[in-house]
Amino acid sequence: MTAQALLRLAWRESRTARRRLALYMSSIAFGVAALVAIDSFAGNVTRSIRDQSRTLLGGDMALSARATFPAVVDTLVDSLRNAGVPSSRVTTFASMALADPSGNTRLVQVRAVSPGYPFYGAIETDPANGWSRVHDDSVVFVDASLLIALEASVGDRLKLGQQTFIIGGTLRNVPGDAGITSMIGPRVYVSDKWLAKMALLSFGSRAEYETVLRLSATQGTLKNAAQIAKALRRRIDPVEAARIEAQEASGKRPSAGPGGEGDEPPRDTLSVQAPVVATDSAAVGAAATATTAGGRPPATLAQPKTRVRVRTVADTERDFTEAVARLADFLSIIGLIALLLGGIGVASGVNAFVSAKIDTVAVLRCLGATSRQVLALYIVQAGAMGLVGASAGAALGVAIQFLLPRVMGEFLPVDVIIQLEPRPLLLGLATGVWVSLVFALRPLLALRRVSPLQAIRRNADPASLPSEWEDPARLVVDALLVSSIVGIVLSRIESVRDGLAMTGGIIGVVLVLWVAATALIAVARRSTRPSWPFPLRQGIANLHRPANQTRAVTLALGFGAFLLSTVYLVQANLLGRVQTTADAAAGNLLLFDVQDDQAAPLDSMLRARQHPIVQQTPIVTMRVDAINGVTVAKLQADTTVQRAGWALRREYRSTYRQEMQPSEKLLTGTWFSDSAARRTARAANPDLPYFVSLERSLAEQLSVKLGDTITWNVQGVPVVTVLTSTREVNWGRFEANFFAVFEPAALRRAPQQYVIVANVPPGEALAAMQRDVVRRYPNVSSLDLTLVKQTIGSIIDRVTLAIRFLGLFSLAMGVPVLFSAVAATRRARLREGVLLRTLGASRAQVARVLLAEYGALGALGALTGMLLSFGGAWAIARFVFDDPFDPAIGPTLLIAVGMLLLTMTIGLITSRDVYRETPMMAIRDPG
Repeated sequence: MTAQALLRLAWRESRTARRRLALYMSSIAFGVAALVAIDSFAGNVTRSIRDQSRTLLGGDMALSARATFPAVVDTLVDSLRNAGVPSSRVTTFASMALADPSGNTRLVQVRAVSPGYPFYGAIETDPANGWSRVHDDSVVFVDASLLIALEASVGDRLKLGQQTFIIGGTLRNVPGDAGITSMIGPRVYVSDKWLAKMALLSFGSRAEYETVLRLSATQGTLKNAAQIAKALRRRIDPVEAARIEAQEASGKRPSAGPGGEGDEPPRDTLSVQAPVVATDSAAVGAAATATTAGGRPPATLAQPKTRVRVRTVADTERDFTEAVARLADFLSIIGLIALLLGGIGVASGVNAFVSAKIDTVAVLRCLGATSRQVLALYIVQAGAMGLVGASAGAALGVAIQFLLPRVMGEFLPVDVIIQLEPRPLLLGLATGVWVSLVFALRPLLALRRVSPLQAIRRNADPASLPSEWEDPARLVVDALLVSSIVGIVLSRIESVRDGLAMTGGIIGVVLVLWVAATALIAVARRSTRPSWPFPLRQGIANLHRPANQTRAVTLALGFGAFLLSTVYLVQANLLGRVQTTADAAAGNLLLFDVQDDQAAPLDSMLRARQHPIVQQTPIVTMRVDAINGVTVAKLQADTTVQRAGWALRREYRSTYRQEMQPSEKLLTGTWFSDSAARRTARAANPDLPYFVSLERSLAEQLSVKLGDTITWNVQGVPVVTVLTSTREVNWGRFEANFFAVFEPAALRRAPQQYVIVANVPPGEALAAMQRDVVRRYPNVSSLDLTLVKQTIGSIIDRVTLAIRFLGLFSLAMGVPVLFSAVAATRRARLREGVLLRTLGASRAQVARVLLAEYGALGALGALTGMLLSFGGAWAIARFVFDDPFDPAIGPTLLIAVGMLLLTMTIGLITSRDVYRETPMMAIRDPG
C-alpha cells in the first residue's frame, strides 16, 4: 500500500471516530498550552531584557559599592570624565519620611541621583515632564502608594532628615525597577545636591553607592566594554581582579557569594534595612595604651577595603536572563506534569478506541491488509489527532502569554513587548505530537495481533486482544516511553541531577497512584457483599470489571489533587511562617541607625511614655583578617580546604552580649562564662583571646571548629578571638540576629550604633512615637513590624498568585483527562446500562450505580493526591525554603472534597446517555 493510499484510507476510516479521537487527544492541549505560554513569555522577557539592557543599568557600565567609594574610584571617574566619558551617581538608602500637614511617617527608599541619570530610558512622572524640575527645585517624586500611606497629595511638604521638600509628583515608570520594589519600601527620588542638607548619611550609615558611565559607540561594544571593565577592576583592586579573571579563565562565573562581588549573604536579620556603623572596639581601646614586650605599641591592620563591583551591560543582561530562565524552568514543571498527565489520558482513550476498532481491523485483515499496514493506519490517525490537540494547545498558549504580564509584570524590571515566538511554538507542537504518539503507541500495538477471525466472532471485548508482556515491540515502546519522559524533563531542567530527581519524583507519584488504584481494584473484587444495596454493590463491582477506568481516573484525579494541594500547602506554610514569626516578636516598633549618643535619650523618651524596651542591641562592623594565624589572602589561595569565599570577604555586623536570645539554640561548646571570672583571667593574661560564638552555617563555611582562633579587623585594629560555641539561629523572627556574637569585654568600649525594639500600642500611640522620633532624630529610622508582616504577606500572595495561575492548568488538565477516561468505556457502559434497564432497573438506580463508582474513584484519587501533596510540600519547605513544615490539613481536605465532587459530576455528565438511551439505540450504536 502506497503512502498516498494509506493516508486516504486513514482519512476515510476516521470519519466515524474523529470526535472521539479529538476528545482523547485534547488531553494534551492544556499541557502544550502551559509550555508554549511559559516559553513564549520567557522568550519575550529575554528579548526585552536584551533590548533594554542599557536601560536596566542606566548606562553602559556601572561601579557600585556598599560604602563610600575609595579615592581611587573618584580619581578614575574624574579621569574618564576628562576623557569624554560622562558619569552620573545614584545613592540609595533607607530613611523616614515625615509628611506635612498630616504628620504621618513612613520608612522609604531614598534614591538621590545626579544630573544626567539615567543615560538610557527616562523616568516618567505624573504630571508629565515633572522630572525636569528635580535638579532645579527642592522637589521629590514618590510612589503613589506613599501618598496613600501618608495621607498626602502632590504639592504637600515632605521632610527627609533636616531638609523639607515639595512633593512634585508621582512615579509612573523608572527604568530598571520592578514594580514590586515599591511594596518593600516606597521610593522617593531626589537630586543628590540635597544629600548634605538632609544630613542622613552620618559616619557608618549604610547606603549603596553607584556610578553609571556612558561610553561612546566604539567603547560601548561588548568586547571593548569588557576590556574597560577589566582595566578598571585591576586599578581598583588588583587582588580581586586577579581572582575574577582566574574564575573566568576556568570557565566559572565570577562570584563572591550570595550577593555578588563582596556582598554579604542574604540571611542577616536587619541587614537589609538597618544602617550600621564600623567602629573601634574595647580591645582597640585597651591596645591603644598597652605596649608590647619590646616597648612598642601593637601594630594595627590596614583599613578594610571598600569592595567595588564593576558591571557591564553584558553582565546585567546575563544576570537577568539567567534569573528569567530559572523562573521559567520552575514554572514549566507544572506544564510538564500537565503534559504527561495528558499523555495518560491519551493512552486511556486510545486503549478504548482500539477495543472499539477490533471489528474494523479484522475486516481490513480479511481484505488483505497486513498487521504493519493496520498499525501504520491508526498511528497516522493518532498522530493527526495529536497534531490537532497540540495545535489547539499552542493557540491557547499564545493567548495565555498575553495574560502573563498582568500576573507577573510587577516582578519584572523591563517593559515586556509581547510578540509571537516561533521556537517555543514549534517546540510545543513537536512535544505535544510526540507525547500523544508515544503514549498512544502502546495500546495501538495490540492491533497487530487482531485475527481476521474476529470479523466473524464480532467480539469487542478487550480480553480478546492479546497482552503479551514478553512482546519485544512492547518492551521497546515501554523503553521509548520512559526515555521520552526523561528526555523531555532533562531538556527543560539544565541540571542533570535536578532533572533526574524530577523524573524520579514524577515516576514515584505515578507509581503510588497506580499502586493505590490496583489496591482499590483488589479490595473491590474481594469486599463486595450480597447484603449491600444493589446500586452500591454494582457500582463497586464496576471498579474491577473488564474495561474499567479505575487506574486512568485515579492517575488523572490524583495528579490534579496533588498539584493543587501542594501549591496551596506551600503558600499556607509561607504565610503561616510569617504570621508565627511576627507573633513571636516581642516588640512591634524597630528603631535603627541609632547613634551612640542617641541611645540614652531615645531610651528616656520611650520609658517616659511607658513603652517598654524589649531589646537594645549594639552593632559593630568588622571583617575576618586571619584564621589560626593564616591571613585571608592565603586562605583564599589554599585549595586544600573548602571555604566559602563570601564568608572570608564579607563585612560582618556583629554584637556583644552575655546572654543568649530566644531565637538562638546552643549546638556545640559552652556559652560565655561570668564576666567577673573572665576579668580575673584576663588580668592574669592580657593576651588572652576573647570568646566568640558563630552561627552554625557560618562556622561550616569558614571551616572552623571549637578552639580555633579568628582574628577580626575592627576598623584597622586586630581583635583575636577563640571559637567557644556554635548556635542555630531562627532568622525568621523579627529580631536582631547575628552571625557572630562576642563576649562583652571584646567590643564594649567601641563606638557603635544601636538597634532598639520597643513594644508600643498600635494605632495613634505608635504613629505619634514614630513622628516624634523622626522630628527629634531625623537620621533614626523606625519600622512598624506589623507593616513588615503585611508587606511580606502581600509579596507572598503575589508570588503564589503566579504559581496558582499555572496550578489551575493542572485542574483544567484533569477535566479533559477525566472526560477521556470516562468516555473511553462509553460503549461498554451503554451495553451495561441497556442490560440493567432491560432487567428492570430504573434510571435512578443506574444513576446511583454510577455515583457509587465515581464516588469511590474520586475519594481514592483525591485522598491519595492529598497525602502525596503533604510529602511534596514538606520537601519544598525543607529543601527550597529551609523552613519547618506545618500542614494546613483542614483546607487541604476541602480541596480533596472539591475534587471528589468534580469527579462525580464529570462521571454523571459524561455517562448521561447510559441511563437515557433506549435499548434499540444502544443496539444500533456503532461504538
